[in-house]
Amino acid sequence: MRVEAANLIKMVRDDGRNFMLEHEAKAVLKSYGIPVTQDIFCKTPDEAVRAARKIGYPVAMKIVSPQIIHKTEFGGVRLNLASDENVKSAFDEMVSNARKRLGNFDLRGVLVCEMARGHEMIIGSMKDAQFGQMIMFGIGGINVEVFKDVSYRIVPIEEIDALEMISELKGKKLIEGYRGSEKVDINGIVSTLIAVSRLLCDFDEIEEMDLNPIFGNARGVKVADARIILSKVNS
Repeated sequence: MRVEAANLIKMVRDDGRNFMLEHEAKAVLKSYGIPVTQDIFCKTPDEAVRAARKIGYPVAMKIVSPQIIHKTEFGGVRLNLASDENVKSAFDEMVSNARKRLGNFDLRGVLVCEMARGHEMIIGSMKDAQFGQMIMFGIGGINVEVFKDVSYRIVPIEEIDALEMISELKGKKLIEGYRGSEKVDINGIVSTLIAVSRLLCDFDEIEEMDLNPIFGNARGVKVADARIILSKVNS
């Protein structure tokens, strides 16, 4: 667990970066038992097609480059790709869009991902100058972005803390089966929050973490996108 994550962080440092690419961040999460979507890293359109067939259509595709942190701003995300032709076209279009913006950029490949379904949630972290590592939880894209409906705790947290974080949110009814909608596995949320807390406690060099979106349903939760920022070496 810790050794695998430490090796991944060292690999990123050795590459001269203080941020992890999505598949690297998800590998760190997986090493701590945090559920993530099924993703396959690919370097060519043909590899992407084989990956999509293995995962099962429809799939998502995301560009992978150390020069592109916010993928959507570069047209670097495609959703609901339903065929081999869609996958090949999306690969070519994403690379072309990035080249128009960046010229001859450092393309590592693409990430072909399963299309997760369910209620949207977010888990994040930040470093407070006084309290240190803090973990954040929110439900629903619009609740977080518009209404700032989130809860915070200082790490480490235990089960009671995670349950309180959930209960404090105004949008908690969204995951409790509001008006007949599917309930989310609360135990899955709790175990994920505790695992993220453990990761943050083990690696103080994590400056910021953004797991967004996380999709939850009655069968559990899955992190669909992940961003991890590390402290600068000379800081």
